[in-house]
Amino acid sequence: MNIKKDFPILEKRNITYLDSGATTQKPIQVINATEEFYKKYNANPHRGAYSLSVQATEVYENTRTKIAKFINARHREEIIFSKNATESLNLIAYSYGLDNLNKDDEIVLSIMEHHSNVVPWQMVARKTGSKLNYMYINENYEISDEEIESKITDKTKIVGITHVSNVLGTINNVEKIIKYAHKKGAIVVVDASQSVPHFKIDVQKLDADFLVFSAHKMLAPLGLGILYGKKEILNKMNPFLMGGDMIEYVYEQDTTFAPLPNKFEAGTQNVEAVVGLGAAIDYIENIGYDTIQKIEAELCGYARKELSKLDFLTLYLTSNKDNHSSVISFNIKGIHPHDVASILDSEGICVRSGNHCAQPLLRSMGIDSTCRASFYIYNTKEDIDNLVAGLNKAYDMFKKFIKKG
Repeated sequence: MNIKKDFPILEKRNITYLDSGATTQKPIQVINATEEFYKKYNANPHRGAYSLSVQATEVYENTRTKIAKFINARHREEIIFSKNATESLNLIAYSYGLDNLNKDDEIVLSIMEHHSNVVPWQMVARKTGSKLNYMYINENYEISDEEIESKITDKTKIVGITHVSNVLGTINNVEKIIKYAHKKGAIVVVDASQSVPHFKIDVQKLDADFLVFSAHKMLAPLGLGILYGKKEILNKMNPFLMGGDMIEYVYEQDTTFAPLPNKFEAGTQNVEAVVGLGAAIDYIENIGYDTIQKIEAELCGYARKELSKLDFLTLYLTSNKDNHSSVISFNIKGIHPHDVASILDSEGICVRSGNHCAQPLLRSMGIDSTCRASFYIYNTKEDIDNLVAGLNKAYDMFKKFIKKG
């Protein structure tokens, strides 16, 4: 199966793209779908009684229905469009967190969280007088059952958990966390940005109260986030943003709000990205998650084996292969990750370097930054061979300085 042929940028540029955790490349099917929208259906949804606007509305809302089915939401109104997962998380913090937490209540997060699932809760804790606690990782880069059960208590009202760590690739046991949190009376916010592209999500099976992800990390355009929330919770929440299309009636001194999902979708939305996400879902379902996981398991297994041969490399990943997704963070001992990434770039190899918007996690590990290779279905073993060759080159360039140090 030659998947790479569907991705124009990978066909036209001689690069080894290993930064899909930041954003995936886009297949021609998604590019064509967004182009077709502008050619055939471009109008503002919900705004006009003329046929072109009605068609745009149908395209937009049909995709909402497709997304609901894709993650097995009970109601299509439980799917809210935002501009990214970060905005979705902020919406939950402002519209649910501020109104439902009180002094001495507790918020529990994992130390693995992306900053977008940390900073909003810091704000909520400051404003409400609630307390922010963390579940820490063990030596195997996992959150133990003991850590879950000791940190989530009767005082816990909100638990925020990343499904897959964007630094470590660890797949967290969100089902156990959700079940235990609900037992303690807390609601759970799942950041699925790094999981939805890689394996099937069933929000009803998970029993997640909220779940967020970004379109651009799953083959779709930039500028679109998805917020899933249980209908009974969303109905009780106040809007995060105010403006056009989220209102029912506006008077001089008062306003009533539209029902779900419009209540949380103020202003003109990124309709072409919604259309692109619909095409991306079609693409993923056409390949099938079983095939996706098979491809990625082979890639990750090969990458683990080849990278482990480099004795100058430090790998930060769980030893449990079944509990690990398509992210591998590493450092060449004694060389700054930015220097390593620059050398790799000179060889056409694209990896991320830095703290990956996860400073608390890296600080808890005693490091400031790493290089990160993240894989997706268009990657091949040849890409990993290129990475290994590039790392050997980087080490050869710097090893005399390391020895002097």
